[in-house]
Amino acid sequence: MDEPREGKLRWMPAVFLAAGLAVSFAIPQYNLLNQYVQLIIMYAGINIILALSLNLINGYMGEFSVGHAGFMSVGAYIASFLTVRIFPPGAETLLFPVAVTAGGIGAALLGLVVAIPSFRTRGDYLAIVTLAFVMIVKSALENIDAVGGARGFLGMNKMTTLPWVFLWTVLTVWIIRNFIYSNYGRGVLSIREDEIASSLMSVNTRQVKLLTFTVSAFFAGVAGALFAHVLQFINPRMFDIIKSTDMLVMVYLGGVGSIAGSILGASVFTILLEVLRPLEAWRMVLMPLVLVLLMLFRPRGIMGLREMALFVPSSDKSNSAGKVKQA
Repeated sequence: MDEPREGKLRWMPAVFLAAGLAVSFAIPQYNLLNQYVQLIIMYAGINIILALSLNLINGYMGEFSVGHAGFMSVGAYIASFLTVRIFPPGAETLLFPVAVTAGGIGAALLGLVVAIPSFRTRGDYLAIVTLAFVMIVKSALENIDAVGGARGFLGMNKMTTLPWVFLWTVLTVWIIRNFIYSNYGRGVLSIREDEIASSLMSVNTRQVKLLTFTVSAFFAGVAGALFAHVLQFINPRMFDIIKSTDMLVMVYLGGVGSIAGSILGASVFTILLEVLRPLEAWRMVLMPLVLVLLMLFRPRGIMGLREMALFVPSSDKSNSAGKVKQA
């Protein structure tokens, strides 16, 4: 790549951030899109955060977790409880970023607790452990009266807006991208290729796994907090195994080990759900079917192990996760 093109790519993230932020403020301010379309865009942003965070475990690290809905529920309930019961009236909007961050931290701490025993197992066993975790969290929430129990929790104001979703989505992409190309990220990729060889090359595989799982859980909690404050109502049934299946579809549709793939998969999935809405309950049958077909015919997804040049540091002429697809 020549020097002028490298300079252009270096400026592209800043230009995209400024333009995206301006557009996200202008859309609701001047009613450029109707409320329904704005809602779909916000759901797409939240799904991108979920897909990126799950891709850290299932794509970049090569493990298989199905417990992401549990971490999402923890973030949703913690943030909702703070804005409804803890924060002083009138200060919820100002303290909303604190609530979202707290939801992420709560999910990350629980993720660390789950990761410590979970990574004593691998492969299918990890999937079973994380599946059990989702069921435990759902059952626990159904029996905690302080957060509404099985009835659900409500009373949140609609504080999730397009600018907030855009900012959190960009922040998620930036942090995960930097994590992947850090020393720890290289360790994550080496675990996916060969964990035994990685350990022999002085990579602390257990530490890398715990950190990756915790980071992934944090952003699942952030997505849950944003989701709760756009829907303004949550209950434990929203965060069951079906929700985890939806996240798996997003990751494996877009492509494992690819930031661009997660963005593509989450966006296509969100739009597809709305297109299939007339099918009502049958669309919940089609999504797991899509996952089965992907596992059979395209296990790595559309962008599997490939990346757009926009998400690759200029110092990296090739992506260690696979071939770089030039943007």
